[in-house]
Amino acid sequence: MKVITLASVTALAFALGACASDPNSSRSASGGQTSGSASSEIKRDTKDSMLTGKVKAALAADVGLSTWDIDVDSAGTTVTLNGVVDTDATKKRAEDVVRRVDGVATVKNNLTVKGKS
Repeated sequence: MKVITLASVTALAFALGACASDPNSSRSASGGQTSGSASSEIKRDTKDSMLTGKVKAALAADVGLSTWDIDVDSAGTTVTLNGVVDTDATKKRAEDVVRRVDGVATVKNNLTVKGKS
C-alpha cells in the first residue's frame, strides 16, 4: 500500500510541476491576461506541493511509521505535521524523517499522541 501511495504522490508532484511550466496556467480568472504575481503564486504553490509530496513519500517509505493519520502541509521550507499518532516515539520519528528531507528547513510538529491531550 505504501508503494502505491509513494507512486501516487510522485505522479502528483510531477503533474503539478508540469502545470506550473504551462504558459496557459498563469492566466487570471478576470480577463484571461497573464499576471506576473499569478505566475509566481503558481510556482510557489507548485514548490510547496512538491515538498509536501517529498515529505509524504519519505514518511511512507519509513517501514515502521504509519502515515494514515499524519497530515503534511508546507509553505516555503517549513513543513507542518498535524494528526494523531500512537506514541511519543512515533511523533519524534516522524519529525526526524521530515527533517532529513531535502528542502525542509523547519518542522512544526503538531502531532498529538492518542490518549494524551
